[in-house]
Amino acid sequence: MEVPTVLEYNAPHLSSVSALWLSFIYWRRVARLANGVAPDTKVFLMAKGAKARAAARKQRDKWKAKRWFTVRAPRNPWSFRVIGETLAEDTDQLIGRKFEIMQNELDGDFSKMHVKVVFRLSEELGGDVLTEFVGHDVLKDHIRRQVRRSRGKIDDTVDVVTEDGYYIRFKPLVISRSRIKSSQKAEMRARARDAILQMGATSTWIQLQKAVLDGSMESKVKEAVSTISPVRTVMIRRSQMLQSGVTVDEGPTLDEIHSEEKAAAAAAVEEVDVLAAAEASAELSEINESTDISESDEEESTEEESGNIEEDSDSESSPDFASMTVAELKLLLKEAGKPVSGKKADLIARLQE
Repeated sequence: MEVPTVLEYNAPHLSSVSALWLSFIYWRRVARLANGVAPDTKVFLMAKGAKARAAARKQRDKWKAKRWFTVRAPRNPWSFRVIGETLAEDTDQLIGRKFEIMQNELDGDFSKMHVKVVFRLSEELGGDVLTEFVGHDVLKDHIRRQVRRSRGKIDDTVDVVTEDGYYIRFKPLVISRSRIKSSQKAEMRARARDAILQMGATSTWIQLQKAVLDGSMESKVKEAVSTISPVRTVMIRRSQMLQSGVTVDEGPTLDEIHSEEKAAAAAAVEEVDVLAAAEASAELSEINESTDISESDEEESTEEESGNIEEDSDSESSPDFASMTVAELKLLLKEAGKPVSGKKADLIARLQE
């Protein structure tokens, strides 16, 4: 290996930084020679060629490959109600996905705007994705508004096995009106647990869903713990399905729901057609009435004009006796063979007879 010769320079007029820079350049050239690279070789990055650009254009767009799926609530108790849509490239990507919706959007109860209902996508059928209810969750902001320093807070975690074999976890929360002792908290926690266990052991998973969402479970817990201390709020702040059990097929099938939706759509179209026909007939009647009114106005105007013409003709045919002299009036009376005695008014009255 030939070591490149260092260019001669006058060391006295160079600073230490310049000397260090020259030494760096020298040893870099030595390293490049050791690696088999010419010391003055420069490496340039080539721009993408036509083939690379064509390959980039041919690359598949993932968003264009995705399509929309209709998400439906479980069969019981929601009868496959449409609750939203989701986007996926393949049906395999849908199964197991969580779908969350607020309870007021699900059943229209605006007192439950703080409750989030959680579903899990379980099956895809012809563009429709079926779900199963896996729990609910109360928003933390709502819980923070209930908790105060002057109030007591009792929370717990209760695992329940239902009649149909579902393994469910509930997390109740009790807020008292004032501060309470630890012994009172322990007793209230035990009574709340017993109420939930008793209710879960004698109910199915679907019945527990309804009890959680409509507040009947909270009412039973409040009734059980209120004998110890006055209670401000009782809520089931979270429920979670840990293990599924026996599924009971109750309620309408998906085909029946599809037929009902088609019938409702057809009825809506017919109603729209009827309304459109009624509006069209009303417009035609208005047009006919307006034409009738215009024709009657024209007839009235022609009658008025004819009346005016007759009046004008009458006025033209009858002479103006008041402007005539008495001699002229007597002459007219002589021609008519009537008496000529009397005043001017009497003469005019005889002529007008």
